[in-house]
Amino acid sequence: MRIAQEKWFYIPVVIIFMALFAMQGCKKEEAKFPEGTIAAVNGAAITQEDLDVELSMAQQQLADQGQPNDEQLEEIKKDLFESLITRKVLYLESQKKGVEVDDTIIDERFANMKEQFPKEADFKGMLEKMRLTEDLLKAQLREGMAIQQLIDQEIINNIEISDKETKDYYDGHTDLFKQPEKIRASHILIKADPGAGESVKADALKEIKKIQKELKEGGDFAALAKEHSQCPSAARGGDLGDFGRGQMVKPFEDAVFSMKSGEISDIVETDFGYHLIKAGERKPEMITDYKDIKDKLTQYLKQMKTGEEVKKYIEKLEEQAKIERFVPEPEVKKEDSAG
Repeated sequence: MRIAQEKWFYIPVVIIFMALFAMQGCKKEEAKFPEGTIAAVNGAAITQEDLDVELSMAQQQLADQGQPNDEQLEEIKKDLFESLITRKVLYLESQKKGVEVDDTIIDERFANMKEQFPKEADFKGMLEKMRLTEDLLKAQLREGMAIQQLIDQEIINNIEISDKETKDYYDGHTDLFKQPEKIRASHILIKADPGAGESVKADALKEIKKIQKELKEGGDFAALAKEHSQCPSAARGGDLGDFGRGQMVKPFEDAVFSMKSGEISDIVETDFGYHLIKAGERKPEMITDYKDIKDKLTQYLKQMKTGEEVKKYIEKLEEQAKIERFVPEPEVKKEDSAG
């Protein structure tokens, strides 16, 4: 069972994707909010400029993944717009609760971020691409850290997971803690690609047979692997480590899982070429002991409960807040009617 180790709800604003979907606003009271306001939470404005900055950050983050199509982009924009409103709700609550972020912590975090860039010019280039200034970046860091402190204070620090909860979960989900059968093996490979000519295959087969003869005459498997094998594992004496079913090509898997520990196979042909395989220790399927997984399971259950409680907390705050959205609802495409 793979259990995440990170704290699940950290909001470093510089890497959160926030954006707006349809930038033509609905009418709003002219005197109440500054020009360019596109949403408000309890009277606190979210402006077009705020969202343009967040959109620039999102585009930088998405650059390596390729551009989303129009439909995907609309979904991203809608989700991020709502996320920005949620962030504002949480930040205002943090201020109401008296949460303060020390300037020293902000400066340290800012310095750490800056150190990730080899040159000052690279850092400034990043800020420019994301339409940020140093002051704005620090302000966003402050907001994100204030939100995290709020979540820690109101939710995370109050969650306890009992031994009974972890044991009940373990007993009810034993399939999650199964370790499949594994075997350790070494091999000697002489390559012969499937598309290679008959003469190439014949030469490879001749060489592997020569090595096989040396093994039968008492040659050391690891030494011969280092000398002759054409696999990167040659440097380790052919050692492939532990692996389970489904991790090797089928002819190799069928051979090694039918062998006894210490046994050396006959010549095995795969798409990679010709192999001689030495089986090592076999580890039968087993279920991880509760005592060995308890700590990680406790952390996992706390993360799960934290997620549930934070969701409830946000829903409650949003129900109590006055949230105004000055953007149109997305258009609903009407299907053409026949007739």
